[in-house]
Amino acid sequence: MTKSHKSKLLILLILAAIALNVTGCGLKPQQNTVAGSDEQKDFPLIIRLEGGDWGFPSPFAHYSRGPGMAKMRLIYDSLLEKGEKGLIPWLAKSWSISPDGREYTFVLNSQVKWHDGEILSAEDVKFSFEYFLKHPPVSNSLLIDGKPFIEKIDIIDENQVKITVSEPNSTILDRLGIVRIIPKHIWETIDDPKKVTDLDKLVGCGPYILTDYSQEQGAYRFQAFKDYWGPKPLVDIIEFVPVSDPVLAFEKGEIDLIKVPEDLMTRYLGNEEYKLLKSPAFWGYKLMFNMEKKPELADIAVRKAIAHAINVNELIEKVARGAAVPASPGYLPIDHIWHNPDVTKYEFDLEKAKALLNNRTLDLVLLIADDQKEARIAELLKINFAKVGINLKAQAVDMKTRDSMVKEQNYELALIGHGGWGQDADILRENYGVIVAKDSSPSSNVIPGYSNPKINELCIKQLTELDEESRKAMIMELQKIISDEIPLLPLYNTVEYAVFRPQKYDGWVHVFDHHEVTHNKLSYLER
Repeated sequence: MTKSHKSKLLILLILAAIALNVTGCGLKPQQNTVAGSDEQKDFPLIIRLEGGDWGFPSPFAHYSRGPGMAKMRLIYDSLLEKGEKGLIPWLAKSWSISPDGREYTFVLNSQVKWHDGEILSAEDVKFSFEYFLKHPPVSNSLLIDGKPFIEKIDIIDENQVKITVSEPNSTILDRLGIVRIIPKHIWETIDDPKKVTDLDKLVGCGPYILTDYSQEQGAYRFQAFKDYWGPKPLVDIIEFVPVSDPVLAFEKGEIDLIKVPEDLMTRYLGNEEYKLLKSPAFWGYKLMFNMEKKPELADIAVRKAIAHAINVNELIEKVARGAAVPASPGYLPIDHIWHNPDVTKYEFDLEKAKALLNNRTLDLVLLIADDQKEARIAELLKINFAKVGINLKAQAVDMKTRDSMVKEQNYELALIGHGGWGQDADILRENYGVIVAKDSSPSSNVIPGYSNPKINELCIKQLTELDEESRKAMIMELQKIISDEIPLLPLYNTVEYAVFRPQKYDGWVHVFDHHEVTHNKLSYLER
């Protein structure tokens, strides 16, 4: 049997196992019970997951990547939450938008308790938005192109808040809805919230309370809040613990869920002890071009040559171990609700790459994180690039430094992997458009040295288009133009499988725009 046939057979086995072994998505999670007793009794359910330090989980001190944000959101609730199909009511039980798209009125659930027993009020909601405008949180959705869009916040009554924005915008509801609400009585006297690292200050109204945190070990312990206003927490304690080998730790029962690539699936297929849950392709790697530091990259022929010199299928096989799909040159991945399949694609073709370079040679430095997978990607790129006349040198730094260097545009080429590819399609503007300074000074390019008037025009138009079908048409066109231009090059999006023991817990669920089941609070709550 050929390698290709083996791979296809394995995929069919995986899909068959998932079809027969219904996942926990949409089902009521099972409670742990004392086995063997005449009258089954519930006892505390503890879920342990792979640890790692992602910062102190306040809105101001967690690390900017997904695991840090997810831990913070276990403690703090928001007006709306992300569900399996879209935004759902949360602290706000209902909302309305004025016909001109400038006024958002939220009706709050009553008698919502903070962890210290105080009652959440409309004043807390108003305070939260105003405090975040003065003291931006790590995850800040209240700025567009660096500028605040809220004009004023009015308290209508004890359970209603009206937020007026400067202009209509298709992303405002999402931006307002996901803001974490913080208690005024805790934060109003704090002038530098980034320095707050005391557990007693982590007073939220979310389903969990942080009871222990070790930065050195990367360990966290969250306990269910017994007076939680919302859906009942079904997991009593969530622990993030240090492990050296996640697969071994899972099989020993030390942690309760792992993500595995395709080549490890046979260990769990056909075994009733385990269930599999496939993730959407919302995490991926992209190659970023700095056309200011390396003007040669401003030549579209050079960028296309680079695209043709990358063997994406080889990267998927040798780095992702088969658990990935090729990324779209139009950026929005295959599982995105507005993915355009009809974009320009760039097959692996070294001869075409050579022809596009037209006997030119290039020396490029690729910035990567000090990470085994990124080092392997860089190694494979270097081999094929050399065949077409591109000399590639990898510059490896720690992840935080790499992220900072990318933000500061201090690179020639940069390889970066991250989640969030399933977010609102405005991510196209955030990745390809222009940034307007806070004082309305001349715009700067998101991609250094690159600007395309048509891309910029569509990015701006889609942002203010409130008719969904009209906006979707713009997003489809935008993806096609982006794929023709490839100002940055998406490589692949991962498609992993979560493996867990349903007899221990069967409540894992994906929300509509995120790939990681352990990151969303719905996975731990009654539905």
